[in-house]
Amino acid sequence: MFEKVLYPTDFSDVSIHALRTCIPKLISMGVRELYLIHVVDITIAEFEAFELEDVYRERLEGLAEELKGDGVKVEAIVRIGIPSMEIAEAAEEKGVDLVVIPSMGENIWRTMFVGSTASNLARATKRPVLLLKYVNRDGKFELSGDCSEVFRRPLVTLDFSNCSIKVLKTVRKFEELVESGLLLHSVDYGSMDELEHNIELAKKNLEKSARGLRAGFEAEVMVGSASQAIIGTSLAKNSTLIVIGKKGRSFIKDLLLGSTAERVIRDSKVPVLLVPCD
Repeated sequence: MFEKVLYPTDFSDVSIHALRTCIPKLISMGVRELYLIHVVDITIAEFEAFELEDVYRERLEGLAEELKGDGVKVEAIVRIGIPSMEIAEAAEEKGVDLVVIPSMGENIWRTMFVGSTASNLARATKRPVLLLKYVNRDGKFELSGDCSEVFRRPLVTLDFSNCSIKVLKTVRKFEELVESGLLLHSVDYGSMDELEHNIELAKKNLEKSARGLRAGFEAEVMVGSASQAIIGTSLAKNSTLIVIGKKGRSFIKDLLLGSTAERVIRDSKVPVLLVPCD
């Protein structure tokens, strides 16, 4: 399991809700060190930032006290700077296995161009990021799924690049929690004459990957748009998590071009575990 987790909070209702309802369930799965971080945004607070530091530290330490117990170490971190960069730096300094952050609504990616912390963090960090999906129902926000089951039925996307190796290594972190999983590859390349060969080759590669995992994973190959295949299959299979790799540092460029990862993050109804492949 992921033993060292970083949770950034901006003290919003959604962030506090996830902290109190989801994080304790992750702790019960084997988290041993939890780092709570709040970054006073210097671009907004400016000269007030240093005055706010102590205020936010006291509040964050209060939240940390709520989560202490059962052998878990909880540390509160308050910094001043650009949130995504400070969070990414803290993740490296603490050597965390996972960054957990809630995302609210389908329009989260529209806000990235004016500084969305979640999207900028996904681009900046070299650590896996678990994006919890919140939805707005009748004016109230609800977490999509149950955090106690998030790793139970994962859909893992593979493209057989070096990135897939890192994705599988990340899956091994939580495979003891998996009841049944699915390895998925979508064939959206090659000519019509090559289609049958590409499908058979993909099946063999998926089956080989499945044999390298202790948990039980099925293999499935689909044809067509990768993002549509991933989203559709996650719904059909009642998946509790989508695991997908993010290649390179050109995340903004990828978003403009409509990358598979961006579409999955935007449209998924379940949490997404984004694995950086730098």
